[in-house]
Amino acid sequence: MLNSVRMYRPTSRFLTLYAKQIYSHRNKSIQTSSETNESPLNGIRVIDLTRIVAGPYCTMVLSDLGAEVIKIERLGTGDECRKWGPPFVNNTQETCYFMAVNRNKKSVCVDLKQLQGKNILYEMSKKSDVLVENYVPGKLDELMLGYEDFKKVAPHLIYCSITGYGSEGPYKNRPGYDVIAASMGGLLHCTGPIDGEPVKVGVAMTDITTGLYAHGAIMAALIKRSKTGLGQKIDCNLLSTQVATLINLGSNYLNAGREAKKWGTAHESIVPYEAFPTKDGFFTIGTGSEAQFKDFCQRIGHPELVANEKYLTNNLRVQNRNELLVHLRSIIKTKTKNEWSKIFEGASFPCGPVNTLQETFDDPHIKDIKLIESLDHHIAGKVKVVGPPVKYGGGGNFVRSAPPSLGQHTSEVLSDVLGLSSDEIDDLKKRKVVQ
Repeated sequence: MLNSVRMYRPTSRFLTLYAKQIYSHRNKSIQTSSETNESPLNGIRVIDLTRIVAGPYCTMVLSDLGAEVIKIERLGTGDECRKWGPPFVNNTQETCYFMAVNRNKKSVCVDLKQLQGKNILYEMSKKSDVLVENYVPGKLDELMLGYEDFKKVAPHLIYCSITGYGSEGPYKNRPGYDVIAASMGGLLHCTGPIDGEPVKVGVAMTDITTGLYAHGAIMAALIKRSKTGLGQKIDCNLLSTQVATLINLGSNYLNAGREAKKWGTAHESIVPYEAFPTKDGFFTIGTGSEAQFKDFCQRIGHPELVANEKYLTNNLRVQNRNELLVHLRSIIKTKTKNEWSKIFEGASFPCGPVNTLQETFDDPHIKDIKLIESLDHHIAGKVKVVGPPVKYGGGGNFVRSAPPSLGQHTSEVLSDVLGLSSDEIDDLKKRKVVQ
């Protein structure tokens, strides 16, 4: 079955049948638990050819929503971030980095350079709904695994490419990393202390937002395909995502010619709005209205600030920023983060301590909403993951399985999805087509 590729063209009858019976090709490899059956993407299968962060984050979101995600990895090495340690989990070689973005997935090792490896992907695409990849543009085309190649055998397939700069333009063949896109896209220019050096955001936010854009695009494409029966090509890239997420700063420049600058934790247009030093750390406070500023001043024991003609409005507070902040910093420094938390309990204005990760995960609210979940990993033992942040009233996001070890599901997927016998699978392993 895997020695040749069967080509066909979709007919109108095929498209009609496909639109009506879009999930009919599913088999027993899809989980049938009540949680999975309630999920929006139950019955959707995703071929995941992504590595590192942006792509895996996208496919993890899809997997949380019930999709069966089959992660295709290189023989022997797999996803690069499997090697991005320390730290490792429970004294194994499983990295914390990989654990962060690969739950609910199945790992299958395939050599995509061999013809039989390509044919495995072609056959799998006929029984799948989505393919996500994040190779440099043109690389998969060279391997005969580009969109046009899959369109011939699986016209219903939604093919999403995540790249550094997109499939057009002078930068299209450049490799893309989060910090480079954040640099070129203006984020580092406006991040960091006032008059200080550029500062990278602590986590790969450009990667994450690109993954979220890709997830949303795939969901929209699935809706369209339910009407037409046809898949399509989707292009998402880090640089375009970064520029799009400049939001008000981008608008300030485009429409008012105002260049962005670094403000530390402060806000250009709102005062007070920043992290203030306390006895034992920092506490962030923002007052976006006159009522909130009044509440804030009363709670810190200085209601006279409200009546000061220099601080009557936010516009005046912005003009007299430095003078007001000197007063406020001297006041906030007199107490601890916990003391201010109690004083500000029930306040009308947003506020909160700058937490360490220990304080974040020990926060009573985080514990109460059960955001952290424990899973059994067949090599590393118990592993913890941060669960989906979105709740669905009618069933939706679920953490179902730990991130896979390399090639953990190769035999299972080849058998259940492609119907290969144990002898055929053993032969592929001997030929090092799969692992």
